[in-house]
Amino acid sequence: MPRYLMKLSYDGTHYHGWQIQQNGISIQAVLERALARMAETEIKVIGAGRTDTGVHAHGQYAHFDYQGGMSIAQMLLAFRRWLPDDIKVLEIQQVSPWLSARYQAYERSYLYLLAKQRTPFNRLYTGFLPHVKLKLAPMQLAAERLLGSHDFSSFGRANPEVPNRICDIQTLDISETKDCYRFRVVADRFLHNMVRRMVGTLANISHFDLPPATIDAILNDTCPRQNLVLTAPASGLYLMDVKYPPKFLDVSYHPECDALPEPLESEQR
Repeated sequence: MPRYLMKLSYDGTHYHGWQIQQNGISIQAVLERALARMAETEIKVIGAGRTDTGVHAHGQYAHFDYQGGMSIAQMLLAFRRWLPDDIKVLEIQQVSPWLSARYQAYERSYLYLLAKQRTPFNRLYTGFLPHVKLKLAPMQLAAERLLGSHDFSSFGRANPEVPNRICDIQTLDISETKDCYRFRVVADRFLHNMVRRMVGTLANISHFDLPPATIDAILNDTCPRQNLVLTAPASGLYLMDVKYPPKFLDVSYHPECDALPEPLESEQR
């Protein structure tokens, strides 16, 4: 059956995250409902990352299988008809049936916006940590210690179903604007709450004037329950982009002798 990869953006404010929940509406549930109306049959949607309640996306990706008469242009129009205004499908392309939006992703990037002051107008789209003294230079110096491949158990929520806790952070840039601090993070994978816990920890290091090497001690401890590890609010986090090997984006690709990669049970949020 033909497989399609879509890129979408959403405002996560009013959703209980990406994944279907029994106690609230989710992005995945709304997309599957729209697909069912479009295709007149139930179709599963698999996302690249299971973002948490209140987390936003500029560039989330998801795949679905569809065998019907609609062209990609018609599918885009149908999604725009059946989706609410806070979810928008930006692009759709047919890809190899072997592509998994979740398991074949090799790079994900996030942006975190940490406000200097809370206002009625930024409360849903930035994070804010009251009574925390933020300074750019200490956070930048400490962030350098997070680059590279490490066991990030201390920065991810404990989850026995995810035994592999090694992540490779390629970029962690922090910049300052008039209103907020911007944390741009790129890695091969992320653990549950990892970006938000890194932001909160860097903020604590700034607040308490701790040395950059504090990060080394936290990493080496590999324990998610630590006094300095603070989870920043979900409202400041944005999934920006996801990248896939080009061969899986080729509709004619079949692995044949290629071994499919072992799935990484990353739970990026």
